Amino acid sequence: MTSPELEATKIEMNPSEKIDALIAKLTDRRGQMLASIRKTILSADREIIEEWKWMGSPVWSRGGIIAVATVLKDKVKLTFAHGAQLPDPDKLFNAGLGGNAWRAIDIFEGDRIDARGLKNLVCSAIEFNQTELKSKASARGRVKARRNKK
Repeated sequence: MTSPELEATKIEMNPSEKIDALIAKLTDRRGQMLASIRKTILSADREIIEEWKWMGSPVWSRGGIIAVATVLKDKVKLTFAHGAQLPDPDKLFNAGLGGNAWRAIDIFEGDRIDARGLKNLVCSAIEFNQTELKSKASARGRVKARRNKK
């Protein structure tokens, strides 16, 4: 396939197909790890949506962003948008621990991810999105409505 044909194919692919293509392109352990992470995330809730954002990052969301995967040279990074607010009893978060919003899991060669713990984090993120983000959105709506009445 020539380069323009390949580019046209990329444009027509939906986010799930783009994630499939990324996994297929990664013929090393990073592809295997991304496939495993994806399977675990999608198994947590049937209503999770796969997206493709920020110039090639798989994103999973439901009521807001749950997590973003970034494939780097030496690791796969899974960043939870509101990780600082999520319980992590299995101690999966190992990056971004000092911030007040996101938390990440850096997975290096030889590391194994605790699928049960990851699934619990995903479920906690969905619950956070459905309660906290929804209540913040409705509060902003009330403020805008009051401003419009003035």
